[in-house]
Amino acid sequence: MKSTLTSYRNHNRNNLLIRNVAAHGLLLLFIALVVSGCKSTVKTVQTSNADEVHFKIVQLNDVYEIAPLSGGQYGGMSRVAHVVDSIRAINDNTFLVMAGDFLNPSLLGTVKVDGERVRGKHMIEVMNAMDFDLATFGNHEFDLSEEDLQKRLNESEFSWTSANVFQNTDDGPSSFQLYRNADTVRVPDVYQFQIKRADTVAATVGIFSVTLDSNPREYVYYSDYLFEAKTAFVTLKAKGADMIFGLTHLSLEQDKEVARSLPEVPFIMGGHEHNHMLVPVETSIIAKADANAKTIYVHSFTYNLKTKKLEIDSQLMPITDRVASSPRVKAVVTKWNDILDEKIKEVISNPDEVVYRAIVPLDGTDSANRSRQTNLGKIVTKGMAAAYSNEVDMVIVNGGSFRLDDMLEGDVTSLDIFRVLPFGGSVIKVELKGSLLKKVLDYGESQRGTGAYLHRMNVTKAAGDGSWMYNGAAIQDETVYKVAMSDFLMKGFDIPFLIPGNEGVVSVYEPKEQELAYDIRKAVIESLLND
Repeated sequence: MKSTLTSYRNHNRNNLLIRNVAAHGLLLLFIALVVSGCKSTVKTVQTSNADEVHFKIVQLNDVYEIAPLSGGQYGGMSRVAHVVDSIRAINDNTFLVMAGDFLNPSLLGTVKVDGERVRGKHMIEVMNAMDFDLATFGNHEFDLSEEDLQKRLNESEFSWTSANVFQNTDDGPSSFQLYRNADTVRVPDVYQFQIKRADTVAATVGIFSVTLDSNPREYVYYSDYLFEAKTAFVTLKAKGADMIFGLTHLSLEQDKEVARSLPEVPFIMGGHEHNHMLVPVETSIIAKADANAKTIYVHSFTYNLKTKKLEIDSQLMPITDRVASSPRVKAVVTKWNDILDEKIKEVISNPDEVVYRAIVPLDGTDSANRSRQTNLGKIVTKGMAAAYSNEVDMVIVNGGSFRLDDMLEGDVTSLDIFRVLPFGGSVIKVELKGSLLKKVLDYGESQRGTGAYLHRMNVTKAAGDGSWMYNGAAIQDETVYKVAMSDFLMKGFDIPFLIPGNEGVVSVYEPKEQELAYDIRKAVIESLLND
C-alpha cells in the first residue's frame, strides 16, 4: 500500500522528536481495518519500555458538511467516526478534537425544523455521536445569534475551551457557559487530557485555545490572542501539565507568532486555512487538516516519563470512499440529509430544477476559489451583474462566499447553487472612486489563499505594469465606478477599509426584498435559466 503519511523525519529539537514513520506492520494492519470496516478487539502491544506512555490526538478543523462530497468520494463524518473508533479500539488514550469552524455555514443550517433554523444543530448531534472530546471556537461559530450559539453549547456533550473568547454581559466579559440539565459548566480557558496507564494517570497534556477576531459581534469579546496564549501557558505550567499544546483557530501567520512566542510549546493544532499543512516554526510544528474532513490528522505521541522527551508522528489520512462508515454516525447523517431533502422546498420552490449543464466541471473547491479566478466564479459574478440588468461597470465577490468545496459536473440544480452560496445575502450596488477601487482590488489580490481573495468581472490586471483595467483603459483615481458586490464585502470583515464611511464610497444601494438582487443565490439561478 502506498503511504499517504505526512510529517517530518528526524526533526530533533531539544527533547522533541518529530518523525515520519514508514508504514510498519501495525500501521498497515490499522489501515486495513479502517478501509475494510472489519471489527477488531485487539489492543496494541507496545514495544516500548515502562517509562513511556503513548497517546493519539485525531484533529479536524473547518468542517461544514456532515456527508461526503464529490459524489461520495471524499469526506463524510461517518467515515471519520469509523477511523476514530478503530484507533480507540487499539489505544484507549485517543482524543478527538475540532479546531473551530463547524457550526456554520452549510445549506442544512439554513432550513427550518419545528419553526427554527437548524443553525449547526445537525453538526452538534453528529459530533456527539462521534464522541468528540474537545472543541474550540472558530470565527464562523459567531455567525450564529447569541441565542442559537447558546443552544448549540447546551446540546454539546463534549468539552469546549477558549482563552481569548468571552461573552459580553451586563457585568462585562465573562466565559461562555453551558447549561446541561441542572448543571452550569463554564467554558474553561485551559483544558487537560489525562494519559492513563492501568487506570492511573501517568501524564497530563495541557491544551490552550485562541481564536482570531475576524467576526466581531456585540455579544462576543475578543481579548488579545497572543497575550492570552502566553497566560494560558503559564496557567497550565502551574497546574503541572507534562506537555502543552495549542488548539487554535488563527491564520497561519498568527499561529507562527504564537509558536515563536512560546518555544516550549512543541505542537499547535490549528484551523482557519482550508488546506492541509504541517509547518515547522523554530521549536514547534503547526498542523492543519483539509476542510470538510477530506483529510484528518492522526497525531501519535510517545512521552518518556523519565527523560521528558516527546516524540510526535503526524499522519495525514485521506477520508475517501475506501474508508468504511460507522453505522452509528451514518444513521445520524442520514436523518439530517432526509430533513434537508424535505425542508429545502420551503426555501427553494424547485430545488431539483436543472439550471445549468456543466460539460466542463465547475470548480467549487476552496483551494481554487481562494487563489484564482474560476469558472464557477464567472457564473456567480455574471448572475450578480444580471441582477442589475447589467447596468454596472464591474462585479467583485469574495472567494470565501463559495462554500461548496466540491466540483459540479453534469446537471447543476438550483439546490447546487444554494450549496455553493449558503450564506445568501444581497447583491448591493456601490459607487466607488477609482482610487479606493484600486486599493480594494490590490488588497483582494494580496489575499490569495484566503476568503478575502476577490473574483472579478469586467476588470483585469495589466500584464506589464500590473495596473487595473476596465474596458481596456486603466482605472482612474477620480472616476466613479458602479460596482456590484456581495453585501458582506461592505462590512469591512474581509477588507477592513471597505466600509460605508470610507471617503472613496460615493453611494451604496441595498436592494429591497422583492428585487432579484436581494438574494444572490436566486440572482445566479435566474441568470442561468435566462442564458
